[in-house]
Order: sequence, then C-alpha cells, then structure tokens
Amino acid sequence: METAAGDLIVSWYRGSGERTADDVAVYGSRLRAGESEWSDAFLMADYPGFPDCNTAMMIDDREQLWLFWPTILANSWESCLTNYRVSRNFQEDGTPSWEEQGLILLKPDDLAPATLKLLADVTVKLKPVLSERLLAEIEEARERIHNKLYQRLGWQPRCKPTVLPSGRILLPLYTDTFSISIMAISDDGGRTWYASGPLVGLGNIQPAVLRRDDGVLVAYMRDNGPLNRVAVCESQDEGLTWGPVVASDLLNPGSGLDGVRLRNGHWLLVYNDQLNGRNRLAVSEDEGGSWSATRYLENHESGSYHYPAVIQGQDGRVHVVYSYFVEGGKSMKHVAFSESWIHQTGK
Repeated sequence: METAAGDLIVSWYRGSGERTADDVAVYGSRLRAGESEWSDAFLMADYPGFPDCNTAMMIDDREQLWLFWPTILANSWESCLTNYRVSRNFQEDGTPSWEEQGLILLKPDDLAPATLKLLADVTVKLKPVLSERLLAEIEEARERIHNKLYQRLGWQPRCKPTVLPSGRILLPLYTDTFSISIMAISDDGGRTWYASGPLVGLGNIQPAVLRRDDGVLVAYMRDNGPLNRVAVCESQDEGLTWGPVVASDLLNPGSGLDGVRLRNGHWLLVYNDQLNGRNRLAVSEDEGGSWSATRYLENHESGSYHYPAVIQGQDGRVHVVYSYFVEGGKSMKHVAFSESWIHQTGK
C-alpha cells in the first residue's frame, strides 16, 4: 500500500513451512518517500504456535491501515481462520499500532447444489485429462460439501480488497477445501462482513477484482485445475452473485496473479504467462480485452517469481512486489515503472 505521505508499506509471510511448522509469521517493511532502501523487516502479526500466512492490505477512506491474514489451525489450508487488524497510527517506524482486531466469520449459502452440479459436469467432460490426484480431490470435495464446518472454515485472502463507488468493500477469499472463491462483503466500513454467492469453477482461487465503467465486476483467478488458463468470472450486482467461471486465453501454471485499474481506466495484470513454471513474470495492459501489450518483470531459465501484488502510486507509477526465489536464496522484490514502459521494445 501507499500512504498519504507517499511511503510504501508491504507485508508478507515467512517461516519454515506452514504445512509442517508453526514458526510462520507475518512481517512488513517500509520504503519512505524519496528513499531507495527498504527498512528492516518488522513483525506485523503472529499467533505463537500457529502459522500466520497470506496477507492482504488496504488503506480505507478514513486513512486506516487494514491487514488481513489467515491463521492456520492444523497445518492445512482447510483449517484456517481469517483475521483482520486496523491501525490509525502506522506512519512511524516498526510495527503499526493496532487499535482493532478480529475474525472474519462467514456463513455462505449452501455451497452443495452449485458445487455438486459443477463436479458432475466437469467429471464427465474432462475425465480424460483429469489426473488421479484431481479425481481424488473431486471425490473428497463431494464428501465434504454438505458439512457446515468445511463450508465456513478455510476461507483466506491473497489479493487486496476492492472498494466500490458505493463504499462497499469486497475482500476476495478462496478455499483450498473445494478450490473455489467467494467475496467477504462489508457495507459499513468493515464493522461487519457477510458472504457473497460462490464463484464456482474447477480450481479457481485467489481472485483479483476489477471494475468496469458500467459497474460490472470481473474476477481474474489462479487456475488450480487442469486447464492451465487464468479463470474469469463476472458480477452484475456489486459482488453479491457471480456468473459462470470460464477459462480465458491467458496461460497460468497454477500460480497467483494480481491486477489494478489505473486512474486512466486501463487495466493492468501481473501473472506468470506459462503452462509450467514460474520463472517468467509478465505485465499486461488492456481494458479486459486482448491483453496484447506485455513486458516481463522477470524472464529467466531458472528461479521462481510469483505471488505478485500491484498498486498505482500517487505519482502514476506502478508498484509491484513479488516473491523472488533464486539460487542465492529467497526474498521479496519491489519494482516500479510507468505504464508507458510496458509499450516500449526490449526485454
């Protein structure tokens, strides 16, 4: 996020591995306006004895910093609960001063009818290309879908919230239990939250939501299924309900993405544009159409560059932060560029 003073604040999680260890916590860093060095990392959130993972942030219209993240109860994504913290004093060095915190507890409408219908349809249509692992996951989803605990537990964030002109906040969430997505909705500035209708597809998770001028919302999602394409879904009613999930033409190797609507109305997407691997990270600029203008933030034979987060700063520059995994170690990387850079020739 960018503060009113022009500082950048970033969050991420790190540790020995959320599936096996409990030392995973959420950290942050700042880049002060006009400076070129990020601050030392500081702790943002940690429930001792439990992994704390995927972070998302926003700064609301009252200049409050919100941090969203899941705590993993049993070293499995299916067991997570999503938390939030709110800070009015986050400009000083080090950990923000958190004034509020709580859980986002959702009671989605019964997911079973739509999910079971989809699973039946895709199993018939795609069975020749479904791996044994995916078939086993589909069967497990069928067994779990009627259980209220699995429907209400396991929702977690990754991409930043979208705030609509009406003031409605949409926090994109997903569950690895069923590999589908949902929106946590707040119409009162984050005091209360309720669930949208589900975005039901075959492995569509980690939505990034953009809004067209006509009010239609478009969610772009990571593909955890067999199609290896960015999944897309639309809402005509400010995120309350969502239409069918379809595969776009954009390649996706089962990796996260993020998008932003620029102030001039253009849309920008950051994603891994490959069938396999995450050693190439692309930036495409369009208005939800062809995504024809593309430049690479990373394009190498090795390494992994993934889970991007993107915003536009007050000066018009685009800022992207992503995981930077190379032979020398694992870190985070920040890049900044103008929109015109995307259209320039060269690597």
